[in-house]
Amino acid sequence: MKLVFLGPPGAGKGTQADKVCAEVNIPHISTGDLLRQAIKFETPIGLSAKSYIDKGQLVPDSVVIAMVQERLAQKDCQGGFLLDGFPRTIEQAEALEGITGLDAVIDIEVPDENLVRRLSGRRVCMRCSGTYHIDALTGNTCPKCGNELTQRADDAPETVLNRLSVYHKQTAPLIEYYRGKGLLREVDGAQPLETVFADIMSALGQIK
Repeated sequence: MKLVFLGPPGAGKGTQADKVCAEVNIPHISTGDLLRQAIKFETPIGLSAKSYIDKGQLVPDSVVIAMVQERLAQKDCQGGFLLDGFPRTIEQAEALEGITGLDAVIDIEVPDENLVRRLSGRRVCMRCSGTYHIDALTGNTCPKCGNELTQRADDAPETVLNRLSVYHKQTAPLIEYYRGKGLLREVDGAQPLETVFADIMSALGQIK
């Protein structure tokens, strides 16, 4: 099964992708992880990507596409894969189409106000790296080590709204692109974790 997962920051895309991959036994390919690995191991693609990042520039499509193509050519992808974080643009989607076909594109939809609540409510412990949500806390100290909890800069409400605005602007055309190809399956990500997973598996079960 060849899948792409779309969804805004905070939609629980990574969690659901892991569960689906374990269920259908395919690799979970996160382009963010691929990029970090390529840079860490100083592969030719990694060095190329690093040269752009070091200048504060976006990694060009050509580099990202080459990295994804290289990963999809590996043996464990022969029976399928789940792409998370790619494609992000129509150009990337068209390039992916030139590399491989897809069985479905899962779009996990969550209202922006829910996402702002989810993300801006996150607190992290700088000592033990624990991550918590204010809804589950009784104070502002880490339940594990007692250290004071802080909010990451990119979890501030105004930053979250900006990230969501960028996501919608970038991804809206992509959603329509895949809808037009009959590949899009929309799932309500505001539901409980297990319900979202059940809905995804139900959508995948309908693939002819």
